[in-house]
Amino acid sequence: MNILLIGSGGREHAFAYKLSQSKDCEHLFIMPGNPGTATHGTNISIDTNDFKKVGDFCLENEINLLIVGPEEPLVKGMRDYFVADENLRSIGFIGPDKTGAQLEGSKDFSKAFMQKYKIPTAAYQTFTSGNLNEGIDYLKSHSLPIVLKADGLAAGKGVLICETREEAITELQAMINEKKFGDASTKVVVEEFLKGIELSVFVLSDGNNYTILPSAKDYKRIGEGETGLNTGGMGAVSPVPFADEDFIKKVDERIIKPTIEGLKKENINYVGFIFIGLMKVGDDPLVIEYNCRMGDPETEAVLPRINSDFLELMKSCADGKLNEYKLQIDKRTTATVMLVSAGYPGDYEKGKTISGLDNCEHSIVFQAGTKLNEKNELLTNGGRVIAITSFGATIQEAVSQSLKNAKQIQFEGKYFRRDIGFEFT
Repeated sequence: MNILLIGSGGREHAFAYKLSQSKDCEHLFIMPGNPGTATHGTNISIDTNDFKKVGDFCLENEINLLIVGPEEPLVKGMRDYFVADENLRSIGFIGPDKTGAQLEGSKDFSKAFMQKYKIPTAAYQTFTSGNLNEGIDYLKSHSLPIVLKADGLAAGKGVLICETREEAITELQAMINEKKFGDASTKVVVEEFLKGIELSVFVLSDGNNYTILPSAKDYKRIGEGETGLNTGGMGAVSPVPFADEDFIKKVDERIIKPTIEGLKKENINYVGFIFIGLMKVGDDPLVIEYNCRMGDPETEAVLPRINSDFLELMKSCADGKLNEYKLQIDKRTTATVMLVSAGYPGDYEKGKTISGLDNCEHSIVFQAGTKLNEKNELLTNGGRVIAITSFGATIQEAVSQSLKNAKQIQFEGKYFRRDIGFEFT
């Protein structure tokens, strides 16, 4: 099979790593990819939001299967473009259409969907410039803390947890009137704060059937002990110790099944990943958010645990035959530690020389924000630079191995958290 993978981060390196292991993988192209993905396939420098160029490439290279990693092309309607073109619609496609991607693309859409189909989640109200004064009045009597979420895509930065009503009012005005998060915050969801422990559950749907992938927990804060600013993710562990068979059964019955059935009732042919961000409150799961793709860095912890052929899984999904696929999962634990640039998630410098990757043993190294210069030297090219994933009999063992190799890789300003999985060790 000829496969095109869309994306350029650590998630896509993990996808490329698994896809290239399949006996059915003839040619793997990654668009645009990074130096890590290039070790498993061919990187293609084409703007992934230029759907015509992507489509032309698929036809010229006889692509059989297209897998979209990030959310932006899906929210912008890449699948819709392919389905509308009689020459492209026969290509297998992993990723929902524009309407299905609204589960991530619009917080208001997803909350209304959950409410309609009685999926447990936090209470909420939505406000815009048209009813901003109502929003301010609403906040004056809201319980604390208060969660404010930009409705649209904000690169993981559109969520604020306000400890006082005064702060919440100031931030709501900044989000709507001053476009603090750009067009993403022209509409703001005000949400009840849920106190509990977070985890992520990943579901793959072919439109009718679904498969539940391994659970994971990511660590979003820059500082140890989950302190400091939110990031795109500083590490992850899989599986989550408390997400046992009974808990996942609750997630399946109360959340996954009504989600899949709700999508069908809305006539949304959802083919692809559903990332369900959960909060365990007491013994019960509540939905914090949906995403229309796999998470990052959770993917780097989850995919290595899939022992069965990953390309077969993707093809079964695209063909509507997930019910015929047998998922085989490694029972060991994985832990991913992310190496980031100094200053992240604020301002940071790029172009720092990376060394020591060859010194890493007994771990899988996934590249995220990297590039090669004209001398073929590996340089930093983002806030999150390298993800290191290790197996272990326990979380502590897996984390320890990843930390050991985190010390082997060097670049100026390197930072990483040493406490990934801290509440389980």
